[in-house]
Amino acid sequence: MKVGIPTMGDSGLDESVSQHFGRASTFTIVDMESDEVKVIPNSRSHRKGSRMSPEKLNQEGVQVMLCSDLGPKAVNMFEQLGIEVFVGAGGKVRDALESWKAGRLEETTEKEACEEHRRQYP
Repeated sequence: MKVGIPTMGDSGLDESVSQHFGRASTFTIVDMESDEVKVIPNSRSHRKGSRMSPEKLNQEGVQVMLCSDLGPKAVNMFEQLGIEVFVGAGGKVRDALESWKAGRLEETTEKEACEEHRRQYP
């Protein structure tokens, strides 16, 4: 299973989790079976045929996303692609993975993201 995390740079497991999905510099992808770590850039746009971030992550085989938080549009895109989204991730990539494995991150849906997004950004 491949897990994706929005990150601030390319330091792999020691990189900081980005607090804003759409503005993450990179995405760190961890293959939980092989322990392989891959970092890909976030294009942040859908211009000239480039893929949106959820589409790129799907193409990389990501099945689970761990985020600090994200808006309903991104959650909806992940849902349509069959990628599970968990929120509440923070610290380093290795911290986010440990929190997810321990069941401390909350799985989210588009409806829940909408409600949370409205509370944070009225």
